[in-house]
Amino acid sequence: MTLIKSISGIRGTIGGKAGEGLSPLDVVKFTSAFGFWIKNKNTNKKIKIVVGRDARISGSMVKQLVNSTLIGLGIDVIDIDLATTPTTEMIVTKESAAGGIIITASHNPKQWNALKLLNSLGEFITDKDGKEVLEIADNESFVFAEVDDLGIITKNENALDYHIEEILKLKLVDVNAIKKANFKVAVDAVNSVGGIAIPELLKKLGVENVVELYCDANGIFPHNPEPLPENLSGLSKLIKKTKCDLGFVVDPDVDRLAIINEDGSMFGEEYTLVAVSDYILQNKKGNTVSNLSSTRALKDISEKHDAEYFSSAVGEVNVVTKMKEVNAVIGGEGNGGIIYPELHYGRDSLVGIALFLSQLAKFKNKCSDLRNEYPNYFISKNKIQLHDGVNVDEIISKITKLYKNENISTIDGLKIDFQNEWVQLRKSNTEPIIRIYAESDTEENANKLAERFIKEIENQMI
Repeated sequence: MTLIKSISGIRGTIGGKAGEGLSPLDVVKFTSAFGFWIKNKNTNKKIKIVVGRDARISGSMVKQLVNSTLIGLGIDVIDIDLATTPTTEMIVTKESAAGGIIITASHNPKQWNALKLLNSLGEFITDKDGKEVLEIADNESFVFAEVDDLGIITKNENALDYHIEEILKLKLVDVNAIKKANFKVAVDAVNSVGGIAIPELLKKLGVENVVELYCDANGIFPHNPEPLPENLSGLSKLIKKTKCDLGFVVDPDVDRLAIINEDGSMFGEEYTLVAVSDYILQNKKGNTVSNLSSTRALKDISEKHDAEYFSSAVGEVNVVTKMKEVNAVIGGEGNGGIIYPELHYGRDSLVGIALFLSQLAKFKNKCSDLRNEYPNYFISKNKIQLHDGVNVDEIISKITKLYKNENISTIDGLKIDFQNEWVQLRKSNTEPIIRIYAESDTEENANKLAERFIKEIENQMI
């Protein structure tokens, strides 16, 4: 059993002893801490919190625990039940709620679940806020409401409709162009909430021919739910068999978007953000942001449109902070996360789909041809298991000194930008590992660069 306490939320495996997994007692404890923290920030008014969940098997159980705990604290609950993460984020602001809880373990397998915590802006809480919540949980310093002050639960069954309508209002979402293109689109929603949300979105966008794969929101994931190429062979084959124009794949909470071309080849998860950014920058001046582990292609595309590119530390909250700082018009992460601030500051596969289809409709060619418009880079992702007693910070510090004359960044571990490639070394906050990401112009060169730095790290560990 595993329980991981981080600044943005609590995740763990279902079952086992309290404190060793995400048991009912742990759900109540950390929900209490978050709710009490929210109450302390809003002392003179009745507050409400939005609660949404993905379709995983444990979701209904966890939601009932969360809702009951919140009303026990005297907090009103807006229960939107099965909902995407971005939908939940948007309902927080629509309802002027004090915060939100998303019950999802994102791309983790079915035995996992999590409480992801949102502030009143519908954004993930900050590092400082997260530490305060964890301190309250550790001390169990929460106080529950008297019987006359208990909260109430209100159900909102129109959350998805609101989300989609707001997407359709966006200037760069061209419904007429999408209808005219008469796309045939395949969808793999890994039997979670994307199976509800994406077909409905496509219908409203005028896509009449949708081929659904794993769109039953029953939480029984038919394959590893992370939208990586090795997990998408089923949809790839279906696209070719049914002669679709393209396919969309999302993770269980619909904040990561992968695209598959008409020939069954991968558009590339890293290139979801690149393509959407290209479309935005063709129509709107402004800056772009991605995290340090994302492809250099976004920087290339930004410069092509005379836009300035900025990088941030890994993590959605860090990307959003940088986007606000530099007034970016588009940003996100190379894992297929699109953040379009004209809608809201959160990774959102639904707005990503709407913008990408608008772009493809105007491009008037095949999806694979659009992918070929962008520079080719390849990322090699690796990790080194660490034994007890290894000082990771010291190792990274030594390698930083060795490469001090190169273009380096220490915002998030160590990133070294060479002329045609880069490498990043990051310490995991949850596992005894160092992650090594390397990008180059060929897969072979990316692997070589990664192997070179794996050896550098191993030499420092001797």
